[in-house]
Amino acid sequence: MSDISKEKEIIGQLRGILEESSTKEPDWDNFGRNSTIESLGLDSLTILDLLYDIEEEIGVHLEAKEVLNITTLGELVDLLIKNGA
Repeated sequence: MSDISKEKEIIGQLRGILEESSTKEPDWDNFGRNSTIESLGLDSLTILDLLYDIEEEIGVHLEAKEVLNITTLGELVDLLIKNGA
């Protein structure tokens, strides 16, 4: 699978996860690599929930400390790919 198709697959999976867990209604029309964690309505507690959901859905375990400085969805996707997604 190419990197671009892998990225699209992961973004789709993350959207599915976030549609169920986001505390606010993000702009789904513009959901993509440049979406900020803040615009998705994620705070520290929901990020911990997100990490659990990512492990269950995508099969990649991420430590909370790995995502502390992530500010965009693209950075999260890159981290997931780097860790074997």
